[in-house]
Amino acid sequence: MTDGDVPSFLPGAWVHARGVIGLRHPQVMAIINATPDSFFDGGRLHDGLTTRVDAALEHARRCVAHGADILDVGGESTRPGAPAVDPKEERVRVVTLLEALRSDPAFDDVPISIDTRRASVAEAALKAGASIVNDVSGLADPGMIELVAREGAGLVIGHLRGEPRTMQREIQFAHVLREVTDELAARVDAAVAGGVERPRIVVDPGIGFGKTAEQSAALVAASGWLRQATGCPVLIGASRKSFLAAITGGFTGDRLAGSLAAALVAVERGASVLRVHDVGETVQALVVARSIRRAFETLAEGRAPREALH
Repeated sequence: MTDGDVPSFLPGAWVHARGVIGLRHPQVMAIINATPDSFFDGGRLHDGLTTRVDAALEHARRCVAHGADILDVGGESTRPGAPAVDPKEERVRVVTLLEALRSDPAFDDVPISIDTRRASVAEAALKAGASIVNDVSGLADPGMIELVAREGAGLVIGHLRGEPRTMQREIQFAHVLREVTDELAARVDAAVAGGVERPRIVVDPGIGFGKTAEQSAALVAASGWLRQATGCPVLIGASRKSFLAAITGGFTGDRLAGSLAAALVAVERGASVLRVHDVGETVQALVVARSIRRAFETLAEGRAPREALH
């Protein structure tokens, strides 16, 4: 994406514990699920007893080869209705994998995020090589802010009311855009007050986390709104989620096309990071969209709009 394609409110960088991620074009965060029960690919990298480290490394290599900018490793499914995982078990699932990723030269320049709600898991993960904490709970663990500030980690603050096990049972918003924005802004302020530098923070409206299908769809397009209210870049994680099937009707088996459509809308509306399952397809869609814009701008440069179309 050229600088001219970037909305004026899109900031230029995201600081984390091992460096800086440029945000002059959208970053693709690849999902690496070290869980047996994630909604889309649960069990592929975990056999129910242990993380399949070799399979996870191969999956991570493919993601990077296909254009992933960030790897997001998680040891607990946060799908609707998912039971909580014991923190000790969550640590076991992710630490060995993180150590293997960090010891592989293929990932030397790839930032790694730990997807967790628990400060104890995040601390172990940061020691094992992660440099970003992706907290879908909105910093529900009282120790998370102090940990991130002390370690100088990057931080994703996700929006969630309640917990995954019960979040879809009683969804109540008078104005979902305003309330999600206000609640994220409050959590950003709390993190900054606790010592986390603002350039280290990205916000995530929590697509599908305690929201209806319509609310989730609206939040995909809310990045500009969120950025202006919080002063932080925005991550959108719409990939393969159930609201897409609600939009398309009976076509629940394949949500790839819907995921790509949501990704392109999110970027057009100012999203800085896309958290996805389908890395190659997402990167290709972004490249095509960028190339179409560039072709038009090149041919239309210096001409009146009517002339440019003939």
